[in-house]
Amino acid sequence: MAVLQRILLVDDEKDIRQIARLSLESLGGFHIDECPSGLEAPAAATRYEPDLILMDVMMPGQDGPTTLKALRAAPGLAHIPVIFMTAKVQPQEVAALRNLGALDVIAKPFDPMTLAQTVRRIWDGLPQQA
Repeated sequence: MAVLQRILLVDDEKDIRQIARLSLESLGGFHIDECPSGLEAPAAATRYEPDLILMDVMMPGQDGPTTLKALRAAPGLAHIPVIFMTAKVQPQEVAALRNLGALDVIAKPFDPMTLAQTVRRIWDGLPQQA
């Protein structure tokens, strides 16, 4: 399995990006790039070539599910796993996001002390890649 090193963090809230970045870099040892909107995510993913995209669901302009569809339709980006972050974590909402192709869903507000561990646990559940 590929080693998780590079994460693209897509969230319209600067404070959330800063807290998540600090947590993921300091506690997880990950390399992080930030993107402030779903509309910019495909270009940022093409430029950064992340192993994983950690993305907010509710963003102005283009929400997370619409952005995921755009990523899946883009050459060279369709294979990148996406984990959503959202406050809407009712079982049917989580199931709907997984059905769209999300690897998993992390509840907001997240615990900065355990975010990196949660991301790694989800990543480790990925099927073996050929």
